[in-house]
Amino acid sequence: MTRTDRFSGRPIAPDAAEVLQKFRAAGGRPFHSYSVKQVRELYESGCAANGLSGDPLASVTDFSLDGFKVRVYDPRSIGGPTPAVLFFHGGGWVMGSLSTHDGLCRRLAALTGLPVVAVDYRLAPEYRYPAAIDDSRTALDWLFSAAPVHGLDVTKAVLVGDSAGGQLAAVLAIENATTIDPLPVVAQVLIYPMVDLTMSSPSYARVTEGFPLVADTIAWFADHYLPETVDRSASHVSPALAKLPAGLPPAYIITVDNDPLVDEGASYAAALARAGTEVRYQHLPGYAHGLLTSAGRIPRGEQTIDDIAGFIRDRAT
Repeated sequence: MTRTDRFSGRPIAPDAAEVLQKFRAAGGRPFHSYSVKQVRELYESGCAANGLSGDPLASVTDFSLDGFKVRVYDPRSIGGPTPAVLFFHGGGWVMGSLSTHDGLCRRLAALTGLPVVAVDYRLAPEYRYPAAIDDSRTALDWLFSAAPVHGLDVTKAVLVGDSAGGQLAAVLAIENATTIDPLPVVAQVLIYPMVDLTMSSPSYARVTEGFPLVADTIAWFADHYLPETVDRSASHVSPALAKLPAGLPPAYIITVDNDPLVDEGASYAAALARAGTEVRYQHLPGYAHGLLTSAGRIPRGEQTIDDIAGFIRDRAT
């Protein structure tokens, strides 16, 4: 059950009200009203305050790749062949880090019993498109090719990402499915994904104020990430507009109602289904973008992480 928010007129779930009220009490300024430096600091502090506490795991190890880092969360005390989760954090390609999604990655590792590898890809505007995609691709290749370095005997992978990270996961899933010798990617989880940077879906007109992420925020992210010469309808930018190949891995797509991205997430789920992909689609009324990085304060976020873990276990183990 939801209630109507007096400020925005949008439905609000009762367990999400406290976090939203704290945002409003702090001034209610959306992300794009800050400088890049300020918004990164704000996102770090917000995720620390509202996210999950860190689950203890057998090992957590950072590795340096070519210009960026990855973090391997391994819940297992004994090694051996294993599926793994490759995780791409959200933040509009401008903010986010290993720290912002640490609690989420730890929880996914604990619930699935599988190693989770988080990718700390380079951020815009210092590193613009296609840096984030290049780093994500490098991390996927490294996952399967660098066993002597990271110590994992990876048999198959699940791609997981929230927001901009969902775009990266979707792009890699399409790219991998169209290569001559695809890697064994067996599932993809796209959490309120940013998959149409033409920003033409109706939900952009519905969510314009009252939340940390609104329509103008997406435009601000895109302008920082994409050079002016890039075609925003291209498949590497907007996978929702791509001609989807056969053979894509099963997908679990989650959208939230108070989010300018909700319609493109739903449209992408439908497009995947039309292409013959197995799709599980879940829409959560009354919740806003960033639900999972607020799962320490919003019970529905923690329950959704449980649902994601179950999907991963079912498809990967």
